Amino acid sequence: MSIKKITAILTAAAVTAVSLAACNDKKEKKESEDISIVEVEQTEAPTDEIVTTIPAETYPDYPISYPEIEKKRTGNLYEAEDALMTEGLVFSDEIPEKNEDNADGMAEPTRANTKPYSGDGYVTGFKNNGSSYVVFEVEAPSNQHYDLSFSIASKNAVNCRVSVNDKETATFSTKKGDEFTLITLYGVFLTKGKTKIEFRSIDGDLKLDYLKLANNTSLSTIKYNAENSLSNDDAGESAKELMSFLTENYGKYTITGQYASDETNKELELIYQTTGKYPVIRFSAMHNSGSSFDSTFKDIDACAEWHYKGGIVGLMWYWEAPSKEKPSVYTKETDFRISDAVTDIDIAKLSQEEIRGLYGEGKISEQCYGIILDLDNMAGQLMSLKNKGVPVLWRPLHEASGDWFWWGAGSVSDYKWLWNLMYTRYTEYFELDNLIWVWNGQNDKTLVDKNTFDIASLDIYLSPEKDFGSRYEQFLALQNIVGKEKLIALSECSTIPDMDMSFRDNAVWSFFGLWYGKYLHDEAGDFSDIYTAKEAFIKTYNSDGALSLDEYLKLRGGEELVPQYDETSTTAVTTAASTDTTASTVSGNETEDTETTAAVW
Repeated sequence: MSIKKITAILTAAAVTAVSLAACNDKKEKKESEDISIVEVEQTEAPTDEIVTTIPAETYPDYPISYPEIEKKRTGNLYEAEDALMTEGLVFSDEIPEKNEDNADGMAEPTRANTKPYSGDGYVTGFKNNGSSYVVFEVEAPSNQHYDLSFSIASKNAVNCRVSVNDKETATFSTKKGDEFTLITLYGVFLTKGKTKIEFRSIDGDLKLDYLKLANNTSLSTIKYNAENSLSNDDAGESAKELMSFLTENYGKYTITGQYASDETNKELELIYQTTGKYPVIRFSAMHNSGSSFDSTFKDIDACAEWHYKGGIVGLMWYWEAPSKEKPSVYTKETDFRISDAVTDIDIAKLSQEEIRGLYGEGKISEQCYGIILDLDNMAGQLMSLKNKGVPVLWRPLHEASGDWFWWGAGSVSDYKWLWNLMYTRYTEYFELDNLIWVWNGQNDKTLVDKNTFDIASLDIYLSPEKDFGSRYEQFLALQNIVGKEKLIALSECSTIPDMDMSFRDNAVWSFFGLWYGKYLHDEAGDFSDIYTAKEAFIKTYNSDGALSLDEYLKLRGGEELVPQYDETSTTAVTTAASTDTTASTVSGNETEDTETTAAVW
């Protein structure tokens, strides 16, 4: 690395520290916190000595188990008027009016020449308090995944809930306009025989025509043939080796991961105490201001130590905006706007001196200059890991599809400008060859150049009463966005995937990262089963489908793990269904489907 680049990092760190100290006395920044860059190679070899505490109990391996699947074609139709229904719901055969534009562009009421519904009519009279529901008793011809399609018309958008055998499966909103359309839940797993499917309107009246049960075909399109290459052509050997491992085992295992709140690794130790296993990936969040900035230095050392123990390091950046008055990560708490920083000048590979000159001449804004200072400061942290030989799963600018973080609150083009600026500056200017780039935009609109990231990921948070299942619908939606050449991962979650369901539903996430705090432990630091039951947590970490640290070390050492698959279980299990919708215009019993894309996040 050139002296100019080292100086750029040191200068950025110093300027950032001084400016933050000046704007907020509570932060108590000191110039002595400047980042030191040492150009040495790390020669210390990783060790497999990972046990620092004794687990409360050890557990046997759990083989992957799910009912044997037998694919059969079906297209059974169940009329709503023949189903069970609550008091107050009524049968109607009145043809709804619809509006069509005439030649003059004026809307006028018309009536279809044929019935717009199936059978004799439909069920209506749903109350707006969620008390009205219809129960379909269906006959599943085999153990397999099905698509459940509901034909519905409603004047206004109405929220609905579907439950399978009394277990909530999905919620969705209807289309307004009072025309019958199909809303489809894709890939719901049903066991052979009778199944009770409840349809409930949560907040309004609608017209329910029928339920169609069809065999699912979309889940079979999920593939695990991701490319074994990195977006950075000059990636280092450590990053290449890690990426090779991830791609070679994609679809075979889900790699376990846990976010650590600080350098003590108390979350990782709690998992070991609870399950007898350590996670493979130690995730943590980097900060560039506030009290958390002080802990970043200690966390970098903890990352390196985890790497030396044989684990994988994952980092994200809670980037507090470069604002003198309000340096917050949250849009509502900062006055910084990314649009004020965007420039047409190609600054990604310029030196600090050159960028400072542009700022002095008024060619770039103060906000743009502040972005560069922050980028260079964080580059120093990542450079220290590079010098220690630590490859990093690097996930910047996370959850960009929402407007809660300042980098996602501007236009899509502003976000992409910032992503490209960071990618180019880090890979070409600072030559950070230890980074595996994880894109976490979570939406097709925020998709960046596929040549600038290696893994696509989602953050999924559920209410405590909901099991994670496999979330195959979101897995499939993301793979459809980025393509099958990219790994699909679960970068943040409130509860961990069920391995049996993941393999059953063909949605084997590359890795998961459970967030810390209430999602893992209570205020006393003991395991909390509010989000994940203890038994389920233990089973996942000891499942043949999940890779724990000891197993990861064995595979990296050349040993083979032979997962045991048990498909003889006949336990009926249902999983959360997709909220993707298929809009269809219905005329009699014929439908003309029009696919619509649902947001991933």
